[in-house]
Amino acid sequence: MHTDTERCVRAVQSKDARFDGVFFTAVRTTRIYCRPSCPVVPPKPENMEFHPSSASCQRAGFRACKRCRPDTTPGSPEWNVRADAVARAVRLIQDGVVDREGVPGLARRLGWSTRQIERQLLAELGAGPLALARAQRAQTARTLIETTAMPLGEIAFAAGFASIRTFNDTVREVFALTPGELRARAPRPTAPTGARGTTTATGATGTTGPSGTTGPSGTTGPSGTTGPSGISRAGVQGAISLRLPFRAPLEPSNLFGHLAATAVPGVEEWRDGAYRRTLSLPYGHGIVALAPRPDHIACRLSLTDPRDLTHAVSRCRRLLDLDADPVAVDERLRADPLLAPVVDTAPGRRVPGTVDPAEFAVRAVLGQQVSTAAARTHAARLVTAYGTPVDDPEGGLTHLFPGPEALAALDPEALALPRSRRTTLLTLVRALADGSLGLGPAEDREETRARLRALPGFGPWTTEIIAMRALGDPDAFLPGDLGIRRAAQGLGLPDTPAALTARAAHWRPWRAYAVQYLWATDDHPINLLPTEGA
Repeated sequence: MHTDTERCVRAVQSKDARFDGVFFTAVRTTRIYCRPSCPVVPPKPENMEFHPSSASCQRAGFRACKRCRPDTTPGSPEWNVRADAVARAVRLIQDGVVDREGVPGLARRLGWSTRQIERQLLAELGAGPLALARAQRAQTARTLIETTAMPLGEIAFAAGFASIRTFNDTVREVFALTPGELRARAPRPTAPTGARGTTTATGATGTTGPSGTTGPSGTTGPSGTTGPSGISRAGVQGAISLRLPFRAPLEPSNLFGHLAATAVPGVEEWRDGAYRRTLSLPYGHGIVALAPRPDHIACRLSLTDPRDLTHAVSRCRRLLDLDADPVAVDERLRADPLLAPVVDTAPGRRVPGTVDPAEFAVRAVLGQQVSTAAARTHAARLVTAYGTPVDDPEGGLTHLFPGPEALAALDPEALALPRSRRTTLLTLVRALADGSLGLGPAEDREETRARLRALPGFGPWTTEIIAMRALGDPDAFLPGDLGIRRAAQGLGLPDTPAALTARAAHWRPWRAYAVQYLWATDDHPINLLPTEGA
């Protein structure tokens, strides 16, 4: 969109927050770049230029606006919709692959040369993989500077910088402030909010400047996005509290209801109004608590290694589908007159994702043709027998979900499953363990579907639910699901798989969201926001 100058100018002049993260406005006279909804007086059109990414702005010599903090906008929804190699590269960079494996590692995962990746990303985003990773490191550094008491030297390496000098130069170039000045400007903690000693951020979603004035609240109408993600200094050692922005509206009932209703004991729980779970991360492990708020998701991370912050936040955003564009989704689904009333009842439904695609694939197999309660019981047995124990002083979490390597060695006779289901599970985990099957952000969705269908016991339902939640395909569809067929019949839609698939062609590329709206017509616990702790 950044190439459509007239449209971009209109979005900036109207401060249309729907476009935050879709493109960035750079002002030639001030050498500052902003989000389209920046609250300051818009510059003259002749002084604007538009970029597809913050990294592109930084590469062109612009620094981030201190008022609207464009580096904290939701990610562009385009990379979730697209399934090409550029979109897969962006998702991998967001996952921290360049920081851990370098550009050659990114190239190996995509099957490209480093030169091809550089050329394609420059053409699409105005910046190469190193520049995109650098922009992400800068934001991670800012989060750690403003939310923790870590020494700045440790933050430099935790954020992925190779040296303290590079860290200092990057922060100064991107934010026009030194790391020490950023920390001095950060909002101070307010009074503790309970026995756990955590603190809340100053203001609604804004930041507090030297004069004590609070920045933009970031709340907008139903078509807008939330404001810059707020931050707070956590009172518990090792805990980082931050606010995850999203594009409004967001309907939390099915999103958090699904996660809570299917929670595996010991790995996940609903406690004190938040979904909590353990995380297996590249450098260690962590525990995250996610709670819905009117204009953001409150996120509290406890990490054994702060280098995992970028990766953990990326996983949480994917879990809650926070980069989605609900206005575009709902507009398409409302075009069907039979689906429109359901959409209008509670607009902004998201597709629950996962923090670990391999974990979800295992749980999808365990959930074949059984109740939600039975699936939880089967998963809990695996966790107790093969999961890694963790400490959780703030709740009841006890284990990390076992990885494919641990499950590949399990005794099939120990599984309280039908023999065919045991074969399906063991074949899956062994394929994941030996690398013949991948479910990460680098995988081609259609090729992965084909590999899944080739496994014994994998039918259309299991393949599509994994495509929807593990691969993040917004167009995955479950026409044979009993709940979908029952909902379709109740709404007057075709209720046979073939006829419903034909009708759903008009919902593309958002059929996964249509599934959420259809499921929501039932009173199953997955559609209800929990009202009390686990």
